[in-house]
Amino acid sequence: MKTEDAMLFAAAAIARNAVGKVFDWDKAAQLIRERKPNVAGAGLRGDWEWTGGVIYRDGQPVLDSYTYLYSAWATPELELDGELIECWREPTEQLGWGSDTKWPESALRILNEGRS
Repeated sequence: MKTEDAMLFAAAAIARNAVGKVFDWDKAAQLIRERKPNVAGAGLRGDWEWTGGVIYRDGQPVLDSYTYLYSAWATPELELDGELIECWREPTEQLGWGSDTKWPESALRILNEGRS
């Protein structure tokens, strides 16, 4: 077996047994509310080109940009005005969050706390 093939085989085995990581929308909402960034994005470390997008701009959540925010190996990140922050949790059935989740109700409530 070639070294490259062995590495791919090992990565696949790890991924099969991994619970995975899903973007933590509640944590992101809390950080955005506290820091009030001009823009916030979300994506998977090492793969932002294919998974990342804007989730917050000009004081409002962005609901129409593409993001893919679940992985068995990559770490979901939040970007606040250029600063990258790990922002994930293990997926659960209770949450129901997946790769295509965008601003669930719990995160919108957190984001809007204290607004009149």
